[in-house]
Amino acid sequence: MSDRSEFRESGAAAAPAPGGLFAFSTWRAELPYIAMLAAAFIGVAVSNASGHPTTLYWEFLAPVYAVICILSGRVHGEEDTKLWHLIWTQALHWIACVVTMWLLFLPQVRGASGDNGTSLALLAVLALSTFLAGLHAATWRITLVGVLLALLVPATAWLVQSALLLLLLAVVLIGVAVLFIWLRSRGEPAT
Repeated sequence: MSDRSEFRESGAAAAPAPGGLFAFSTWRAELPYIAMLAAAFIGVAVSNASGHPTTLYWEFLAPVYAVICILSGRVHGEEDTKLWHLIWTQALHWIACVVTMWLLFLPQVRGASGDNGTSLALLAVLALSTFLAGLHAATWRITLVGVLLALLVPATAWLVQSALLLLLLAVVLIGVAVLFIWLRSRGEPAT
Protein backbone atom coordinates (compact mmCIF):
# COMPACT_ATOMS: atom_id res chain seq x y z
CA MET A 1 0.00 0.00 0.00
CA SER A 2 2.75 2.43 0.88
CA ASP A 3 6.21 2.94 -0.48
CA ARG A 4 8.63 3.06 2.48
CA SER A 5 11.31 4.70 0.33
CA GLU A 6 9.44 8.00 0.70
CA PHE A 7 8.80 9.76 3.94
CA ARG A 8 5.16 9.73 4.87
CA GLU A 9 3.13 12.59 6.20
CA SER A 10 2.11 10.39 9.18
CA GLY A 11 -1.49 11.49 9.21
CA ALA A 12 -1.13 15.27 9.22
CA ALA A 13 -3.58 17.25 7.16
CA ALA A 14 -2.16 18.85 4.05
CA ALA A 15 -4.42 21.91 4.20
CA PRO A 16 -4.21 24.35 7.08
CA ALA A 17 -6.83 23.79 9.73
CA PRO A 18 -9.61 26.32 10.24
CA GLY A 19 -8.67 28.92 12.80
CA GLY A 20 -5.21 29.71 11.49
CA LEU A 21 -1.70 28.80 12.47
CA PHE A 22 -2.19 29.14 16.22
CA ALA A 23 -5.36 27.04 16.49
CA PHE A 24 -5.11 23.83 18.52
CA SER A 25 -6.40 21.76 15.62
CA THR A 26 -3.45 22.92 13.52
CA TRP A 27 -0.93 21.59 16.05
CA ARG A 28 -2.80 18.48 17.22
CA ALA A 29 -1.03 16.19 14.71
CA GLU A 30 2.32 17.59 15.84
CA LEU A 31 1.77 17.08 19.59
CA PRO A 32 3.59 13.71 19.83
CA TYR A 33 6.71 15.20 18.23
CA ILE A 34 6.57 18.33 20.37
CA ALA A 35 6.16 16.06 23.41
CA MET A 36 9.25 14.07 22.34
CA LEU A 37 11.33 17.26 22.17
CA ALA A 38 9.93 18.59 25.44
CA ALA A 39 10.56 15.30 27.26
CA ALA A 40 14.18 15.20 26.11
CA PHE A 41 14.67 18.85 27.09
CA ILE A 42 13.16 18.17 30.54
CA GLY A 43 15.48 15.16 30.96
CA VAL A 44 18.54 17.27 30.20
CA ALA A 45 17.35 20.10 32.45
CA VAL A 46 16.66 17.75 35.37
CA SER A 47 19.99 15.97 34.87
CA ASN A 48 21.88 19.26 34.82
CA ALA A 49 19.97 20.73 37.76
CA SER A 50 20.32 17.65 39.95
CA GLY A 51 23.98 17.15 39.06
CA HIS A 52 23.56 13.54 37.93
CA PRO A 53 21.59 11.81 35.15
CA THR A 54 18.24 10.41 36.18
CA THR A 55 18.46 6.75 35.20
CA LEU A 56 14.78 5.86 35.37
CA TYR A 57 13.70 8.91 33.40
CA TRP A 58 15.95 8.12 30.43
CA GLU A 59 15.06 4.42 30.53
CA PHE A 60 11.36 5.31 30.56
CA LEU A 61 11.78 7.79 27.71
CA ALA A 62 13.08 5.22 25.19
CA PRO A 63 9.94 2.98 25.24
CA VAL A 64 7.73 6.08 25.00
CA TYR A 65 9.69 7.15 21.93
CA ALA A 66 9.34 3.61 20.54
CA VAL A 67 5.55 3.71 20.85
CA ILE A 68 5.39 7.12 19.16
CA CYS A 69 7.63 5.84 16.34
CA ILE A 70 5.46 2.77 15.82
CA LEU A 71 2.24 4.78 15.81
CA SER A 72 3.75 7.32 13.41
CA GLY A 73 5.17 4.67 11.13
CA ARG A 74 2.06 2.59 10.71
CA VAL A 75 -0.20 3.11 7.75
CA HIS A 76 -3.94 2.56 7.93
CA GLY A 77 -4.88 -0.50 5.88
CA GLU A 78 -1.31 -1.79 5.93
CA GLU A 79 -0.77 -5.55 5.81
CA ASP A 80 -0.28 -7.25 9.16
CA THR A 81 3.16 -8.55 8.16
CA LYS A 82 4.42 -5.02 7.45
CA LEU A 83 3.01 -3.75 10.74
CA TRP A 84 4.61 -6.60 12.70
CA HIS A 85 7.90 -5.98 10.89
CA LEU A 86 7.72 -2.32 11.94
CA ILE A 87 6.92 -3.27 15.54
CA TRP A 88 9.77 -5.79 15.76
CA THR A 89 12.37 -3.54 14.15
CA GLN A 90 11.38 -0.61 16.35
CA ALA A 91 11.33 -2.78 19.48
CA LEU A 92 14.80 -4.16 18.78
CA HIS A 93 16.07 -0.71 17.84
CA TRP A 94 14.87 0.87 21.08
CA ILE A 95 16.07 -2.09 23.19
CA ALA A 96 19.53 -1.41 21.75
CA CYS A 97 19.09 2.24 22.72
CA VAL A 98 18.22 1.30 26.32
CA VAL A 99 21.18 -1.10 26.52
CA THR A 100 23.46 1.71 25.32
CA MET A 101 21.99 3.98 27.99
CA TRP A 102 22.66 1.30 30.62
CA LEU A 103 26.28 1.16 29.46
CA LEU A 104 26.55 4.92 29.92
CA PHE A 105 25.23 4.56 33.47
CA LEU A 106 27.98 2.12 34.46
CA PRO A 107 30.11 3.64 37.23
CA GLN A 108 33.28 3.22 35.19
CA VAL A 109 31.82 5.17 32.27
CA ARG A 110 30.24 7.88 34.43
CA GLY A 111 33.49 8.21 36.36
CA ALA A 112 35.43 8.77 33.14
CA SER A 113 33.08 11.25 31.55
CA GLY A 114 31.44 12.95 34.54
CA ASP A 115 27.75 13.50 35.07
CA ASN A 116 27.42 16.38 32.58
CA GLY A 117 29.23 14.33 29.96
CA THR A 118 26.94 11.37 30.65
CA SER A 119 23.85 13.57 30.26
CA LEU A 120 25.12 14.85 26.92
CA ALA A 121 25.99 11.32 25.81
CA LEU A 122 22.48 10.14 26.76
CA LEU A 123 20.99 12.95 24.71
CA ALA A 124 23.26 12.06 21.78
CA VAL A 125 22.21 8.39 21.98
CA LEU A 126 18.55 9.45 22.09
CA ALA A 127 19.08 11.81 19.13
CA LEU A 128 20.79 9.14 17.02
CA SER A 129 18.22 6.50 17.98
CA THR A 130 15.34 8.83 17.14
CA PHE A 131 16.87 9.81 13.80
CA LEU A 132 17.44 6.19 12.81
CA ALA A 133 13.98 5.14 14.03
CA GLY A 134 12.47 7.84 11.82
CA LEU A 135 14.43 6.51 8.85
CA HIS A 136 13.36 2.92 9.52
CA ALA A 137 9.71 3.88 10.03
CA ALA A 138 9.91 6.28 7.04
CA THR A 139 8.41 9.19 8.99
CA TRP A 140 10.07 12.51 8.36
CA ARG A 141 8.74 14.07 11.56
CA ILE A 142 10.50 11.49 13.76
CA THR A 143 13.68 12.00 11.72
CA LEU A 144 13.35 15.76 12.22
CA VAL A 145 12.95 15.26 15.98
CA GLY A 146 16.22 13.29 15.89
CA VAL A 147 17.97 16.14 14.07
CA LEU A 148 16.62 18.71 16.53
CA LEU A 149 17.74 16.57 19.47
CA ALA A 150 21.19 16.31 17.89
CA LEU A 151 21.33 20.10 17.66
CA LEU A 152 20.33 20.25 21.32
CA VAL A 153 23.52 18.37 22.32
CA PRO A 154 26.03 21.16 21.52
CA ALA A 155 23.53 23.82 22.61
CA THR A 156 23.21 22.14 26.01
CA ALA A 157 26.99 21.81 26.31
CA TRP A 158 27.36 25.50 25.57
CA LEU A 159 24.67 26.43 28.10
CA VAL A 160 26.32 24.31 30.81
CA GLN A 161 29.72 25.86 30.12
CA SER A 162 28.29 29.37 29.86
CA ALA A 163 25.94 29.27 32.85
CA LEU A 164 27.98 31.78 34.84
CA LEU A 165 28.29 34.11 31.86
CA LEU A 166 24.53 33.91 31.23
CA LEU A 167 23.84 34.62 34.90
CA LEU A 168 26.11 37.68 34.76
CA LEU A 169 24.39 38.84 31.58
CA ALA A 170 20.97 38.45 33.23
CA VAL A 171 22.10 40.46 36.27
CA VAL A 172 23.44 43.24 34.04
CA LEU A 173 20.20 43.33 31.99
CA ILE A 174 18.09 43.45 35.15
CA GLY A 175 20.33 46.21 36.54
CA VAL A 176 19.98 48.25 33.35
CA ALA A 177 16.20 47.75 33.38
CA VAL A 178 15.95 48.83 37.03
CA LEU A 179 18.15 51.88 36.35
CA PHE A 180 16.04 52.79 33.30
CA ILE A 181 12.79 52.49 35.27
CA TRP A 182 14.24 54.49 38.17
CA LEU A 183 15.50 57.27 35.89
CA ARG A 184 12.21 57.38 34.02
CA SER A 185 10.18 57.58 37.24
CA ARG A 186 12.34 60.49 38.45
CA GLY A 187 11.70 62.46 35.26
CA GLU A 188 7.88 62.33 35.59
CA PRO A 189 6.20 64.92 37.83
CA ALA A 190 4.15 63.58 40.71
CA THR A 191 0.41 64.25 40.42
